[in-house]
Amino acid sequence: MIAEYGHFALILALALALMQAIIPQIGAFAGNRLWMSTVRPLVAAQTLFVLISFGCLIFLFLNDDFSVRYVAENSNTLLPDRYKISAVWGAHEGSLLLWVFILALWSSAVSIFSANLPAHLVARVLAVMGFISVGFYFFLLFTSNPFDRSLPFFPSEGADLNPLLQDVGLIFHPPMLYMGYVGLSVAFSFSIAALLSGDTDSAWARWVRPWTLVSWIFLTLGISLGSWWAYYELGWGGWWFWDPVENASFMPWLVCTALIHSLSATEKRGVFRSWTLLLAIIAFSLSLLGTFLVRSGVLTSVHAFASDPTRGVFILTFLVIVIGGSLLLFALKGPTKNAPSGFSDLSKEMFILINNLLLMSLTVVILLGTLYPLIADVLGWGKISVGPPYFNLFFVPLTLLLAILMPIGSVLRWKRSTTVSVRHYFNGPLVCSIFLGGLFPFFYEGYEPIAAVTVMVALWIIFITLRDVWRKSAQTSRSVLHGLIRLNASYYGMVVAHIGVAICIIGVGLTSTYSVQRDIRMEPGDQVNVAGYQFKFVAIGPFKGPNYIADQAEIAVTRDDSAVAVLYPQKRRYLASGQTMTEASIDSGIFRDLYVALGEPLKGEAWALRVYVKPFVIWIWLGSAFIALGALIALLDRRYRINRRKAVHA
Repeated sequence: MIAEYGHFALILALALALMQAIIPQIGAFAGNRLWMSTVRPLVAAQTLFVLISFGCLIFLFLNDDFSVRYVAENSNTLLPDRYKISAVWGAHEGSLLLWVFILALWSSAVSIFSANLPAHLVARVLAVMGFISVGFYFFLLFTSNPFDRSLPFFPSEGADLNPLLQDVGLIFHPPMLYMGYVGLSVAFSFSIAALLSGDTDSAWARWVRPWTLVSWIFLTLGISLGSWWAYYELGWGGWWFWDPVENASFMPWLVCTALIHSLSATEKRGVFRSWTLLLAIIAFSLSLLGTFLVRSGVLTSVHAFASDPTRGVFILTFLVIVIGGSLLLFALKGPTKNAPSGFSDLSKEMFILINNLLLMSLTVVILLGTLYPLIADVLGWGKISVGPPYFNLFFVPLTLLLAILMPIGSVLRWKRSTTVSVRHYFNGPLVCSIFLGGLFPFFYEGYEPIAAVTVMVALWIIFITLRDVWRKSAQTSRSVLHGLIRLNASYYGMVVAHIGVAICIIGVGLTSTYSVQRDIRMEPGDQVNVAGYQFKFVAIGPFKGPNYIADQAEIAVTRDDSAVAVLYPQKRRYLASGQTMTEASIDSGIFRDLYVALGEPLKGEAWALRVYVKPFVIWIWLGSAFIALGALIALLDRRYRINRRKAVHA
């Protein structure tokens, strides 16, 4: 009966979401306080029932109830419990249930932390989120029900969770990514509510910005976890492949980054109001597009779910309604009055605008590269593949330009900065970054122009950012230490995030330039030199895991006759499904990773091995952590603290 309880709870959640979408919205239009006041109890009740439904599905997995089709297709009795839990969202139906559960959590958070907002605004925001929930509940119940039974005949043993997903990274990656994806619905809902009410002033931007920062943190961490998982789990030694599903998560992140900066300008100066509203709509629209790409069955990807095309049609219809309706509303009710301007070409506002245009250009490049093969296939132009050469050709120059301009905009004044002061301010960092960046390759692994440019750009960001911290602290107080304490959290968040970008640039640039890869044939006792490291194939033998058996090699790594590491790569065969999988072994360090993947057995005792030496690769994820930490620090700014005692009733 647990499956039926979960199904019934989902139906009740749909009914409550329908009421949440309709009753408070009508109350807001009619000015009926009683109807508007129903929104919080409806959100709480909907969250409770979707939590019950989600809990029921977890219970079914943990108890191996293979009479439920979804459980039978994605689990088995040998699967460890931690992967049984992650299997709940490891395929299509469960991932959609996770989506609506997270959407309910976001709705509850808005309901709880909105005591100081006007009642009509809260009613409209949560009503819009209720409407989005309704679409996904219909999708779940009518095309993707995770509680469908396989009665009266069902397997005594389940199939298996995809071996690629049996990893700790995939326990946290989808929920983290979905928290970011779905969190963009809050900014979207605030935008729709603002358009409906006509309240698009600076106060609106101040309300939206913390929610956008939180979703951006989750999106950053989710993408980083996915990149980390792809690096160590797929056995290819890469951290980004321009896979369509990777692109589907990266595009909302780019637009959300532009939205955060635009919100800052709208909040501080009242400019870019229309543009900020539009960015909020586009960001969530791209997250819906990502859902369509992953679940419609139109993509081939290691991340995508194979789905019935009917589901794709449903999602596409919902996507057209949400995106088309919101853009039509923006066209009809978007701000028409000119906001305060009066800023010069050399001002923070202008550079935020340029920053936004570059981020949107990057998004368009990725969108075209992702959708063009699908469009070409539909139009009968044949199977066309768009790979890394296309993305790198456009993405790398635009990103470098963005990185060069980013620290300039962060230190300029609002409205106007003088040319003389700016020239004096940037001369020192420019000379130092060019000099040190140009010297770096000579002292590392040999001169490479790309490495020199990478370090120059990263140092440019770091030097200007740190100089600005010093200047502002000195201006704030006679004591630099006291001045550092007085600087606000929002500013420190920007500093940490921008330094994180610089760290990430170093990781991407240097590992792409100096990585060494060797595909080799080795027998026990053989030794090979790769980038100054000696890799010795010591032995290979059987290994038994909880639900797999494996051939495990022992690889001893030395350098200059000193032991460095011992690596244990595996070739696994999963007992339930019979699938084989490569499990790489990695010795990570702050300046380099040693990476070995075990390939196929060859004649005799020989095996195929893939060996990598990847310098600075960990800096990619270290930089991403700094970026997320910067946004978290910015959230601590006192301007975004909720004062629950001061409730505004309107």
